[in-house]
Amino acid sequence: MAGKKNTKLKLLYLKEILEKYSDEQHVLNSNDIADRLENEYGLVCERKSIYKDIEVLIDYGMDIIKTRTPKNGYFLASGLFELAEIRLLTDAVQAADFITKNKTKKLIEKIEGFVSIHQAAVLKKQVYIDNRAKSTNESVFYVIDRLDTAIKSGKKVKFLYSRRKMDDKYAARKETRTFTLSPYALIWSSDHYYLVANNEKYDNLMNVRVDRISQVEILEDPVRRMEEVSPYTTYFDAADYAAKTFNMFSGDLQMIELKCSSSILEQIFDRFGERINTRRADDTHFLLRTEASISSGLVSWIMQFGTDIEVIQPTELKDMVAEKAEKILGIYQKGAKNE
Repeated sequence: MAGKKNTKLKLLYLKEILEKYSDEQHVLNSNDIADRLENEYGLVCERKSIYKDIEVLIDYGMDIIKTRTPKNGYFLASGLFELAEIRLLTDAVQAADFITKNKTKKLIEKIEGFVSIHQAAVLKKQVYIDNRAKSTNESVFYVIDRLDTAIKSGKKVKFLYSRRKMDDKYAARKETRTFTLSPYALIWSSDHYYLVANNEKYDNLMNVRVDRISQVEILEDPVRRMEEVSPYTTYFDAADYAAKTFNMFSGDLQMIELKCSSSILEQIFDRFGERINTRRADDTHFLLRTEASISSGLVSWIMQFGTDIEVIQPTELKDMVAEKAEKILGIYQKGAKNE
C-alpha cells in the first residue's frame, strides 16, 4: 500500500535522487534508482516507469545525461549552481567575520546541498578553513532580516549596540548603548557587515557593525530623507558609497588628488575601479583625482603605501596624514632614546 500511496510523489523523489547522488563521475542506472526509491522512500516501481519519468524530468528542463561510460545510466550534468559557484559561496561564508562559527557550519551545509553528496565531499576537502575570529552574536541573521525589513519599509529602527571599552583598570569590557537611527543600506565590506544609517542629531551618514547590534525594534517613524544627509537623492547607491568610504569610516565627501607611484597602479584600480581619472605626473608617477570621504580610514589606507602615495589636495587631508606620520615617528624616536 505504501508504494501505491506514494506513486504521485515518484517524480519528486526521482528528482531528489538525481540531484543528491548523481554527477559525471557517479552514474545511476535504473536498478540503482529503483533501490533508492524503495529503501529511502518505500516506493516499489518497475524499471520501465523510471525511463518514462526521466524523460518527463528532461522535458521539465533538468539537464539529465544518458551515458554508457563508466556504465549505462543517468546523471545530472548541471544543477542550480555549478561546483565552482558553490566553492565561491562557501569561501565567502567562511571569510565573513560577522557570521558565528555555528551558523557558518550550518550555512555551508545548506549551500553544499545544491550539489551531489560526492561533490560536497570533495568540496569539504578543498575548502580552506583558517582560525580567524568569528562573531559570537547568534542572532545576527535575525538582526539582518529586521534591518532589511526596516530599510524596505522606510522606517526608523531602535536597537542596542555593544562595543568594547577600556575601564579605569585598563580591562576590556562591553559597553552597550541604545541608538535610534534612519537605516538606508546594508554593506558587506572587509568581511564585516555594516548598516549605513543616520543619527538624527547629525546631518551625515554613519556606519554601524551589524554583528554588534541586538534587540532591533522597527518604529513607525519614517526615515529622514536621504538628500538631507547624503549626496544621494532618488536611491542610495551602495556601491558608490562603499568605493568612496575607507575602512567604513564616514566623513565629508571631497575631491582628492594623489600622486602615486606607477608601481601601485594595479592596487589603485583594484580600490577605485576602472572609471578613475588618472594622468601622467612624471616618468615614474601618475596623478589620481577622485571623490572620497575624508576620514582616519582614508589616512590609514594612504599610509600603508608609504612613500608611494603623496597627497596633493585637499590641504586638510595632507595635514591629517602628516600629523599621523609625526605621531608614529615620535613613538619610535622616544623608544630609541630609552634603549
